[in-house]
Amino acid sequence: MAPRILLARHGQTQWSLSGKHTGRTDVPLLEEGRRGAKLLGERLHRPPYDGLADAEVRTSPLARARETCELAGFGERAERWDTLMEWDYGAYEGLTPAEIQAVRPGWLIWRDGVPGGETTAEVTARADEVVAWARSADRDVLVFAHGHVLRSIGARWLGLPLDFAARIRLNPTSLSVLGWAYGEPAIESWNDLGHLAG
Repeated sequence: MAPRILLARHGQTQWSLSGKHTGRTDVPLLEEGRRGAKLLGERLHRPPYDGLADAEVRTSPLARARETCELAGFGERAERWDTLMEWDYGAYEGLTPAEIQAVRPGWLIWRDGVPGGETTAEVTARADEVVAWARSADRDVLVFAHGHVLRSIGARWLGLPLDFAARIRLNPTSLSVLGWAYGEPAIESWNDLGHLAG
């Protein structure tokens, strides 16, 4: 079986709700985020996933991803991995896109990066490391992480440049599956929120 990577974005936080760039700041989940994480876990423990017994599980060490992983029922199996941390937004940490655009019109993180934070090349390298790990054995992997780094992994899984990630939005507590079609890397599902309907 060709390996797949299942991407779980962390639950809603106050900063994600307001659109603030949340890189390395450890913002806790809102009650809505905790509820969503539990619903995501219930989904992953029902068919067709059935708890992903053979999958390797890793999580970002940041609290919002770790707690999502734990509430989803994978905390005891998960290894913390710094490579899954969110983009280091440097001087733009805690700012909304509108606030950044006010001082830097036309700015796009996927093209322009951030002052005092990670470069697009550094984020690409981290995403490539995750993709290489996911493809390294015949087993699925499940990761709990953050919006921009997961979008980066999606772009790089497909072999596309990082800026493709600008075109694939990702909501809190979403589930995405990257797999294969006709022997080529493919998106099986993206930004799936069906579990949040209850």
